[in-house]
Amino acid sequence: MTETFAPPTRFAVPGRIAVSDRAASVWQTATLTEIRRETPHAATFRLAVPAWEGHLPGQHLMLRLRAADGYLAQRHYSIASAPDGSGHIELTLDHVDGGEVSGWFHTVARPGDEVEVRGPLSGFFAWPGDRPALLVGAGSGVVPLMSMVRHHRARRLTVPLRLLVSARGPEELIYAREYGAETTPVFTRSAPEGTPVGRLTAAHLAPLLAQRPEGGWEAYVCGSNGFAEHASRLLVEAGQPVDRIRIERFG
Repeated sequence: MTETFAPPTRFAVPGRIAVSDRAASVWQTATLTEIRRETPHAATFRLAVPAWEGHLPGQHLMLRLRAADGYLAQRHYSIASAPDGSGHIELTLDHVDGGEVSGWFHTVARPGDEVEVRGPLSGFFAWPGDRPALLVGAGSGVVPLMSMVRHHRARRLTVPLRLLVSARGPEELIYAREYGAETTPVFTRSAPEGTPVGRLTAAHLAPLLAQRPEGGWEAYVCGSNGFAEHASRLLVEAGQPVDRIRIERFG
């Protein structure tokens, strides 16, 4: 579910970035080509989609599984990869207890398997690289934010971008091998020696908000309902304009 934190403005409206109705409505066959383990409970699945028309960082798609008896299961998933014109996209999925689709991906799926996808969907949470971005995510909420980080690096963008990512511990930190100087990890239950343990606080945000770039930050928050509410309130209390906060939440 994607929603605004405050009344829409010219900076935060669902229609700011147009979405192709045709592309978003057409189901395409995608072939699984690679599976990469990220954490004990999360993995990245690379899909070949030859007719994929591209996406913007932060967008998501609809994925559909079709059983032999005709039963359909479909879910929305954020796109983890940066747009690169390769005809491939990547999804990073948590293994949800009892989850039909995530369970199939984690326990049954193998390279060569086919699924159906349509998209990209939603222009609200998309970041085309046109303004400074302050990204705040927790758990698998980092997936659409990582698409933004990868896009920033691939295009060698000079616009400022910073990421605060929260995880229970280092072993649960998705994409841990990819983070660089733009990223500050926050560990809530266990951390390397010398690293504080605890929930995201105003102290984590303060250095970034104190160094606002020209034009200010566009903040992107993604995570569970509880995390999204908590992080958004911290941002507002620290002075981030409510009309410059975009939220994507799940659960």
